[in-house]
Amino acid sequence: MLALLLCTGFVLSAGLTAALRRYALARHLIDVPNARSSHTRPTPRGGGVAIVLTFLLALPLLAWMGALSVPEMLALGGAGLLVAAVGFLDDHGHIDARWRLLAHFAAAAWGLAWIGGLPVLSVFGTALDWGMFSQLLAAVYLVWLLNLYNFMDGIDGLAGVEAVSVCLGGALLYWLAAPAGATCALPLMLLAAVAGFLCWNFPPAKIFMGDAGSGFLGITLGLLSIQAARTVPEFFWAWIILLGVFVVDATVTLLRRVVRGQKFYEAHRSHAYQYVSRRFGAHRSVTLAVGAINLFWLLPIALAVGLGYLDGIAGVTLAYAPLVWLAIHFKAGAAELQEV
Repeated sequence: MLALLLCTGFVLSAGLTAALRRYALARHLIDVPNARSSHTRPTPRGGGVAIVLTFLLALPLLAWMGALSVPEMLALGGAGLLVAAVGFLDDHGHIDARWRLLAHFAAAAWGLAWIGGLPVLSVFGTALDWGMFSQLLAAVYLVWLLNLYNFMDGIDGLAGVEAVSVCLGGALLYWLAAPAGATCALPLMLLAAVAGFLCWNFPPAKIFMGDAGSGFLGITLGLLSIQAARTVPEFFWAWIILLGVFVVDATVTLLRRVVRGQKFYEAHRSHAYQYVSRRFGAHRSVTLAVGAINLFWLLPIALAVGLGYLDGIAGVTLAYAPLVWLAIHFKAGAAELQEV
């Protein structure tokens, strides 16, 4: 039954993306290259709505199959729908940053309330329980993750390949280390939805994801990491490791721009992946390189943490150290020529 649902989700997402491309062309929802762009030709946007619709439609079926509880369905569905709706409206016009941020925190609060919040985590064998402060940190984590996902959706296929890699790793964690009764259906369903969209977004992209899709992926992956932690606490650190490329590039870039006194929310092209794509003149090679880092570096460390062979914080440190070096080496957050 699950295999049939996954195949249907893949086909539905690919079909919806094709329909959304026609819609974007008819409504002139086109990303036109400018000084802040990483692409060179006008491309329709908003295809990520296919991921949103496919995953949200699958949630009730997964709940009926027993793959998730009703509160988990409400957490993922409500938070994801709110973030996607705000992103959709922003894709079609403009919503002031303060209202977007308010909606993002509302979505994070909704998701945490229904999913049961962040569980007690272990740091070097010590339980970390800060009560409500832990839940506040969890909300900030979700909002940062959904925004950094938006920041990192800047070249063809990158956000989709990242989501597929992370979901594959999350599914393997459930398969290898989760207790009886836990299921990998949710990350696999999201993987299928993103894979369908990738048929149209893999370099050279025929349609972009848009804020609706990138924000939805960010908060959904964040909630899946917290849900995984409620199954096995070590899984939280494993998901943080799987998300490492996006977390490190976006965070290093943000910190270096803030230190220089620049507005962190202004559009720019100073992420490491953007500098690399301009240096090599191709999106495909960068996207494939990120996929390779995820599969051959981050995934083995995440599995070692999830299986209990490595402490979570030690695993994050080991996984992130070379990523931080790479981000700095490839000028993440360095001043662009227009800013000098």
